Amino acid sequence: MQNLSYAFGPRRVLQDVNLTVQPGDFSILLGLNGAGKTTLFALITRLYSARTGKIAVFGHDIEGEPLAALARLGVVFQQSTLDLDLTVEQNLYYHAALHGMTRAEARPRITEELTRIDLLERKAERVRALSGGQKRRVELARALLHEPSLLLLDEPTVGLDMESRHFLLQHVQSLCRNRALGVLWATHLIDEAADASRVIVLHHGHVLEDAPVKNITAPGETLKNAFDRLTRKEAA
Repeated sequence: MQNLSYAFGPRRVLQDVNLTVQPGDFSILLGLNGAGKTTLFALITRLYSARTGKIAVFGHDIEGEPLAALARLGVVFQQSTLDLDLTVEQNLYYHAALHGMTRAEARPRITEELTRIDLLERKAERVRALSGGQKRRVELARALLHEPSLLLLDEPTVGLDMESRHFLLQHVQSLCRNRALGVLWATHLIDEAADASRVIVLHHGHVLEDAPVKNITAPGETLKNAFDRLTRKEAA
């Protein structure tokens, strides 16, 4: 993202955001509710059209080459978009078809991703029978079916128990290490940023900090205290 700004009428939501995610990065976009995280994701995925600035995904401009750019993206939205009345594998086959995959191409990918999240045995069950954490796992598997290079997750652990939160974090971090997947994980939960490659602090549409955790915190300072310090300074 280069000099990205966006407004809803007179209300500016994002202001001159510059941000890059490299392959293998586990980057946390940390901000309070209303900071602009979801709007940023909506712009990357073209749910909104950028008013000013530029967004490119692996060299493909999101406005000029939308199909090439979006083909490299996997997305887990804040609100679930699974069809509850379809089975797990029906949801996945449908997503694969949207990306131009045949059933023969999709079948081994579905098996692989469901095995990774320990839900292969439940592939024939309707999604509504799953727990909240299991539904999130299916959404993650779906986002990875077409083997994207960049994964976006918008508040993926909201409403989940600690075990489910831990599983998602560990699973996504392993994808960064083992598959060189670039990840931008948006959250307001500071503890999820502790092991990030870097943290981007977004507050009222402005990037206040973009650095490894150790470079954001002062000696003896927790990330929470550093976040509070940065946001208070910006408000002043």
